[in-house]
Amino acid sequence: MLGAMVLALGLGAMLTGPATAGPTTLEATYSSGIQNGWVRVERWRDTTSAFTQEAFPPDGRGDQTGQRATFFADASPHSSKFLMYYAPGWNTGTRPVPVLLVHGANQDADIAWADPNEAGPYGCGRYSCPSTGMMQSLSAAGHKVFALGLPHKNGDGYFWSEQIADAIAIIKSRTGATQVDVVAWSKAASNARMYVSNVRRSWGTNYRGDVRRLVLLGSANNGIDLSFRHGWTFSLVVYPECGGVINGPTPHDYLICYGAWREGAEWTYGSPYFPGSAQLLKRWDATYALPTYEQDWYTTFHGGQGFYSSGPGINAYLGASLVNTIRNAPSPSGVRIHNLCGNQNDIALLHNEHTGPSDGVVFIQSCRDIVGVTNHGGSTTLAVNHLELGWEATALTQVRSWLAAA
Repeated sequence: MLGAMVLALGLGAMLTGPATAGPTTLEATYSSGIQNGWVRVERWRDTTSAFTQEAFPPDGRGDQTGQRATFFADASPHSSKFLMYYAPGWNTGTRPVPVLLVHGANQDADIAWADPNEAGPYGCGRYSCPSTGMMQSLSAAGHKVFALGLPHKNGDGYFWSEQIADAIAIIKSRTGATQVDVVAWSKAASNARMYVSNVRRSWGTNYRGDVRRLVLLGSANNGIDLSFRHGWTFSLVVYPECGGVINGPTPHDYLICYGAWREGAEWTYGSPYFPGSAQLLKRWDATYALPTYEQDWYTTFHGGQGFYSSGPGINAYLGASLVNTIRNAPSPSGVRIHNLCGNQNDIALLHNEHTGPSDGVVFIQSCRDIVGVTNHGGSTTLAVNHLELGWEATALTQVRSWLAAA
């Protein structure tokens, strides 16, 4: 049985008062039996009425699992819920600016930051994965480390951005700090930029001047078109009729599986299962040519009926993209932003992006894009792939260096 749960009414003597942003409500605290080195996990709820119940695939591929399902008290939690993870030294670390870690799509705070080996071999982008990560590295260096656990693995970016704002407010309340450093990976990097640049809905929180540094790991700063570039490849690993189990959208609404046409609109970028995915799309075919030797390459990207698949093409979904909206919203000069990118397209078991220099998922040129970044602290490209950026030794060293700078 995981930990003892303490309801919010009993926390007054243990911690400082609740955070004011959101508004947010503390629902439960877990303080024992927590895996992967965390010392406390809290479940919060943002009471803003705009939050909805986002849809989860019925076969369970997008569900919360392991201790996350226990902490959320639901395998498919309402999108108003989120988890706050506390690392050892969160209240005793010697460095004055706390750090918030925010995982990307199809990750969680455990596998992203505390135990890259939780999913076993290949789960971290390599056959052999370490059992500790950035959380332990930063905590040992004297940082007060926290992590955000998001309820939906491909959630709407406006929701994720608002919960990043909520988490920062909670950290400020718990530590007394006025600013927080944020390290955000992949999809969450775009959503963290949304918060500091005030890309929000009418109900969203205005940026409050409370981020000192924003470190972006593998960010698609100028968008991504990976799954549209490679024919039917990415649909095969998603469609259940083809044996697919990947929790992500495809370009195709029809696909041949084992000799029969299968309808699969629920697996596209218009699906309610992946509300945040189309927000990161942008065409790159004018920069890097499409691979004309890959099956159904033309119809997958541009739309139409191919030999083994059909779909509307990338242009059908670009209306939902937030890429240019974010780039056209200058970040505040007080937020120093860093880009950490990889140049190894060798993620195990994945059809890596190979039509231009990439980390296997994001083109390096997109990751290093700084349009809209007012205070650029520098971009570094390492010999790692997209899934190594949060735990590989040189990546950890670079992040520690940026966070330690005045």
